[in-house]
Amino acid sequence: MFAIHPQLLADCHALGRLPATHLLLHKNAAVPWCILVPETDLANLLDLPVAQRDAVLADCKRVSDYLVGSLGCARVNVAWIGNLVSQLHIHVIGRNPADACWPKPVWGHLERTRDYSPAQIAAIRAGIGGA
Repeated sequence: MFAIHPQLLADCHALGRLPATHLLLHKNAAVPWCILVPETDLANLLDLPVAQRDAVLADCKRVSDYLVGSLGCARVNVAWIGNLVSQLHIHVIGRNPADACWPKPVWGHLERTRDYSPAQIAAIRAGIGGA
């Protein structure tokens, strides 16, 4: 049975499902940071079967469009690293020149923290379309 890694669940708000992934929102609201988790035992996005990989990337595009179109992010960083959590998960992070660690990557440089309100979480869930 598929389960999302406990570390991802501890670090994130679960927002529901997109067509090919589980949608998570990182709890630190200093930058808009979504994490998408496909249901697979594979650890590398590029190893997914083509149809599944394309569907996962379509979910990434959906989140990216929301970050740019609704939140006004200037850039979107996308990465699947897996050094600390081996379960395949894709980070989709909205970036702006005024954000907490611009232009550095968020990993190891995001010192500021801020919480989301329940209303903000609900608005992001609705805006991306997590069900």
